[in-house]
Amino acid sequence: MPMVHKFVDGEDSHRWAVRAASWGLLPRFGWNKKEYPELKCELFGREFKNPIGLAAGFDKDGQAITQLAKNSGFGLIEIGSVTPIPQPGNNRPRVFRLLEDEGVINRYGFNSDGVGRVHQRVRSARDAWVPEQYAYFGVNLGKNKLTEDAKLDYEIGVNYFAPHCDYLVLNVSSPNTPGLRSMQKKSDLEKLLAYVKESLDMHKLEKRPQVFLKIAPDLIESEMKDIAQVVTNKKFGVDGIIVSNTTIARPDYLKSENKAETGGLSGAPVREISTECVRKMYKLTNGQIPIIGCGGVFSGEDAYEKIRAGASLVQLYSAFVYEGFPVIGKIKRELSELLKRDGFAHVSEAVGADHRPKQN
Repeated sequence: MPMVHKFVDGEDSHRWAVRAASWGLLPRFGWNKKEYPELKCELFGREFKNPIGLAAGFDKDGQAITQLAKNSGFGLIEIGSVTPIPQPGNNRPRVFRLLEDEGVINRYGFNSDGVGRVHQRVRSARDAWVPEQYAYFGVNLGKNKLTEDAKLDYEIGVNYFAPHCDYLVLNVSSPNTPGLRSMQKKSDLEKLLAYVKESLDMHKLEKRPQVFLKIAPDLIESEMKDIAQVVTNKKFGVDGIIVSNTTIARPDYLKSENKAETGGLSGAPVREISTECVRKMYKLTNGQIPIIGCGGVFSGEDAYEKIRAGASLVQLYSAFVYEGFPVIGKIKRELSELLKRDGFAHVSEAVGADHRPKQN
């Protein structure tokens, strides 16, 4: 990986990694494929091989769905964000490694092949799906840059992908699309979620996908309380939340010369911010709604912290940039060891453990 970082631009290496994954050039043996009985978990009536997932942003256009779901070792994978109309995103350069900080700043701006082309790839992959062997599969939905009424864009995404995925994600928290984060305001969020639920109800699907809301880590306490009230209200049809997206904050300790670049910061620098956000949302929702913890997961310890803070599942992406696919096996192995160390027979027992009274 250091050689890649030295000689290959961040976006080019990203593109090559997706292509390699689509060709099946993934580790087929070793720790990645090993599963642990204590990491099996059940959510939404579905059994997960493990709680470690791939976050949106890696396979934006669904080019490597089958290989990632079958051979990566992940328990869940998520593609996107997908916009209704194809759009190029922001101008290059738009991806910057913060090598000294193990971070990444991106301002892609929802570059997407659009729902039509991505839908074809999703259909093709799902036609040969083996649920017992493959990862739980989600599609992350975004809006086009020039769309004024955003809820219409999310409706299009629902119409295209609801019949062909296990879960849908409403991404209203990317910092790289103007005005998008304002949709996290209570009134706007209620309108969006009610509209999406109505759209989903119209499909009358036998297997309805779960709906997740992806939120930013930069919310203030009052905004978190509003979101907690909305997502726990069953009339809005939210099944879970993803905490969190990239941050626009820049911690004082950042060393890289790229720290001043505009965009969303991910990787190790967002680890504590996102974990604290998980902790707060779990408390505000009284643990009533599943949380997927996302942000700065590089090790089993990182995943364990988010699980103890309240996450039922965790996702990673930036760890790929620095450690490649073997990081999946490392995280699972380390997480298993930590659960055993602390006397948990099963990962579900550790969810929200930090909120429970300590026993003497």
